[in-house]
Amino acid sequence: MPISKEGGRLRFTFNRVIAGHRIRASKLLPKGWTFKEADAYERKETARLYSSATGEKQDGTIEQCVLLYIKEKCPNLKTGDAVKQIFASIFDYYKNKPITELPAVAIQLRKMEVSEATKRNYIALLRAACRYAWKHHKVGSHDPAEQLVMPTVKNQRHMYASRAEMLQIARLCRRSTRPFIRIAFYSGLRMGEILRANVVDNCFTLRDTKNGEPRIVPIHPRINSALKFLPPSIAKSTIQEHFREARAKAGLEQYTFHDMRHSAASEMINAGVDLNTVGDVLGHKDPRSTKRYAHLNTASLKDAIMKIGGK
Repeated sequence: MPISKEGGRLRFTFNRVIAGHRIRASKLLPKGWTFKEADAYERKETARLYSSATGEKQDGTIEQCVLLYIKEKCPNLKTGDAVKQIFASIFDYYKNKPITELPAVAIQLRKMEVSEATKRNYIALLRAACRYAWKHHKVGSHDPAEQLVMPTVKNQRHMYASRAEMLQIARLCRRSTRPFIRIAFYSGLRMGEILRANVVDNCFTLRDTKNGEPRIVPIHPRINSALKFLPPSIAKSTIQEHFREARAKAGLEQYTFHDMRHSAASEMINAGVDLNTVGDVLGHKDPRSTKRYAHLNTASLKDAIMKIGGK
């Protein structure tokens, strides 16, 4: 047997003929190792010995790919620390697993009791790590994600607050956060964009946006008084906490702060603004992002329907 007991510890033993040569190896495994840990080591070491004896390239492990990604990519990511924490939280799923088992690991991750969006995020990060190691460090003999199936996530929200509901939440919110709720509703800016927006010539100017392109958004007269609170002196998490408190007091817990951005789109469309212009205001690079609001454009749809049979 490749794994045996010896004095209260486990020993790995390898003794086989490979390509006409006798290959022997033996190692006393660390004290406290379980049979599961020993079995994982045996599979990994056996693959390495076969690879070495036959001259075949060893595929490497997902764990190896993750370590390379953390070392070389995470320092350059805004969310680098969060990515490290995610890799740590799912470590048991990919520990000692060959890179060729990435699709199988993804199947196990899809059984986790978390949201579909979270599952997709976990799998996408492992895919990114494995592909990075494959492309830049030649780990693996082929694209490790070529047979990987990503979960389909339908996470589009369709929650649109009216102006009255927005004002109700704002009035019940702490004074330090109140202006930012109004800014989001009257500009369609994301919270992160509000935090870093500059005011130039009565416009919000954004040099760094989600789609990677700069954007200019004219300032609505109704939020002129809120501009003196920019840039915010409180953290994003504090604004979100204050918003949650206020929506609970208002009995409007269905809304998130980000829904104020969606509500801006709803207000524009209901006022007859075309989808392309709404997309420009919101900073959508892909028109498909704006199409989520198309169902609100009932006035234009009715006008189109009434033209049927007109000639």
